Amino acid sequence: MSLVEPSLLEILACPACHAPLREDDPAAELLCTSDTCGLAYPVRDDIPVLLVDEARRPA
Repeated sequence: MSLVEPSLLEILACPACHAPLREDDPAAELLCTSDTCGLAYPVRDDIPVLLVDEARRPA
């Protein structure tokens, strides 16, 4: 099951670097696809929280 609608995921971008995002279902996050940024944004109650202050840098 998708965290967000596929059509929405196509237009979402990382707020920090503007790279595309991809889903990480087990972590309930959207991950930045940029090699230099790589922030992970939480999805809470089916709503992506695309705030840099709420993002984490995956290990």
